[in-house]
Formats: sequence, C-alpha cells, structure tokens
Amino acid sequence: MEEEIVFTDKVRIYDTDAQGVVHYAGYYRFFTDAAENFMNEVLDTDYPLIDTDTWFVVVESEAKYFMSAKLGDELMVMLKPKLISEKVLRFDFEIYIKDKLSCAGHMTQVSINKNEWHAVPMPQKVQEKIKALSSKRHKPKQ
Repeated sequence: MEEEIVFTDKVRIYDTDAQGVVHYAGYYRFFTDAAENFMNEVLDTDYPLIDTDTWFVVVESEAKYFMSAKLGDELMVMLKPKLISEKVLRFDFEIYIKDKLSCAGHMTQVSINKNEWHAVPMPQKVQEKIKALSSKRHKPKQ
C-alpha cells in the first residue's frame, strides 16, 4: 500500500536538549503519535491495545536524520501504513519542516496476545480497514 496520511505536530520542550534541538529519540515520539492518530482517527481503532486481548508491540524501528528540528517547529508527519501480513504492520514515516525533509524512518509492529505474549493475527476488522484504504489521501478528524 502506498497511501500517505498526513498529521501535524509541534516540537515541545520535552522533545529537545538544552540547545532546543530535538534529541534523536524525540523523533520516535512523532512516529508513535502519528501511528496512534492513524489507528484512532483513520481506522477508528484503539492503539496500542486494540481490544481486550490484542496489543501491538514494536519489533523494529529505524530513523535517518537529515535536518534538525528545533523547539517550536511545526512538523508535517507523513505516514504510510503497510500491512505486511495478518500479524505484522509497518509504518513508514517522513517528517518535514517547511517542506524540507528532517527525518525518515519506520516502525514494524507485531500483533500479540497480551496475556500469552505471542504473535496472533490482528483483528480482522483492522486488517480489512487497512486493505480498504483507497488511493486518495485521508485527512484525520479535526
């Protein structure tokens, strides 16, 4: 799937170091917030606890940095969901500041049974909603 969903975010004080520059780990907050917004606003699904038994856990992540974000910067976070299998969901991200690429990366997540801590298929409704996304851009609820 090559669908891009766009969210906005803002660099806050807790994302930065003493110089007001986003710490490398801060970008993962932007990734996670966009993933949560996607699941909540686009798929109308809770995240990371999808239902009483099913939870998403991150098993792989990567970020590449191109331009530092600073305190107060408005960010455009582009998310591309990719259903890898019935158990695995990957989100690709690009973060822009005024149309300039700041960071790109991904998070791969596995659907698990939270009580038994082993991989299980994510709920069928989640899989179907991801598959059903059309090629047009979706805007999150305001």
